[in-house]
Amino acid sequence: MTFQEMPIDAFVQALGSSAPVPGGGGASALAGAVGTALGTMVGSLTVGKKKYAAYEAELQEAMREAKALEGSLLHLCEKDAEAFEPLSKAYSLPRSTEEEKKQREIIMEAALEIAAAVPLEIMEAAAKALELTEIFAEKGSVLAISDAGVSAALLSASLRGASLNVYVNTRLMKNREKAAELEGRADDLLQAYIPRADKVFEAVHSRLR
Repeated sequence: MTFQEMPIDAFVQALGSSAPVPGGGGASALAGAVGTALGTMVGSLTVGKKKYAAYEAELQEAMREAKALEGSLLHLCEKDAEAFEPLSKAYSLPRSTEEEKKQREIIMEAALEIAAAVPLEIMEAAAKALELTEIFAEKGSVLAISDAGVSAALLSASLRGASLNVYVNTRLMKNREKAAELEGRADDLLQAYIPRADKVFEAVHSRLR
């Protein structure tokens, strides 16, 4: 059974267990998928209403993009677990001789890069989803404005959480140039999109309070 097929309670129990996966990366991907779905919900509650007819086409397109991102993020929940498996095995490789140490280091390096690349994909998907949430928050039904705020909060959590799963792997990489590249991409996404998520959340909060 894949994580996508798991009942919610089973997934949560798995998160809380001693099993190595799902972990923070999978949780970040799931948060992103849920946040994206809430944006889509705002669109669903808006389209077809005369008051928002001017935004109909834009919202329909945003909803189509959001649905694709929901699927991508759910898939990344699974992909993150798959990426951790070779790394988990690499930690257990023997290192009694110099040859074994050298071989282990090569395998570890490749596994670390893969394990860092997947949460970066999660960040990229969450960032794209946040751009759509901005549309839903601005042009969606006022009756669903709180859902747009929750969407932004969850996508912010997805970005932040996934970034930690990038950094926890890059810090162990021997190839510092590649590590710096991956870290730089994660840094850029945080710098660009966390303020945008905060802006949406604060705008919603101020409208409600």
